[in-house]
Amino acid sequence: MNEDLRYPVGKLQEEGPLGAARRLELIEQIAETPERLRAAVHGLSHQQLDTPYRPGGWTVRQVIHHVPDSHLNAYVRFKLALTEETPTVKLYAEALWAALPDTGRTAPEVSLTLLDALHKRWVILLRALDDEGFARTLQHPEKGLLTLDQMLALYAWHGRHHVAHVTSLREREGWG
Repeated sequence: MNEDLRYPVGKLQEEGPLGAARRLELIEQIAETPERLRAAVHGLSHQQLDTPYRPGGWTVRQVIHHVPDSHLNAYVRFKLALTEETPTVKLYAEALWAALPDTGRTAPEVSLTLLDALHKRWVILLRALDDEGFARTLQHPEKGLLTLDQMLALYAWHGRHHVAHVTSLREREGWG
């Protein structure tokens, strides 16, 4: 486990162009994210759900709702890149989204179900893409020009990253 509680799986490592085998690994990680997040939060009490995964960090509940928020944006960004020439994607204020009333008032199961459905669609799309599809680009206002290969690696990491926030908290707290 990484000692920096912000990055329990380490920071995202940039990869060069991905080959078919690496893409399949990353797509499988995206496919597994909903089940892994569901398992990570299974059986947690309301008090545990409202525990920050690190001092000053989001609560487990906020993480549960953030992952589908983020991955919805990613899914739309993939579709824009596949249907437009190098679209400029819009940023969203993640911390403000995490503080909106729906985060505290929505049962975690709602976001877990949303994540299940979203990932089913997303994985179907990802498995259908060829080299040309993964080479398509988008313009990110902060990260610059990104290929869908880079986006694939980013969101496979993102799912692992947030699942590990919960699993590492459970381990540290002895929550089983």
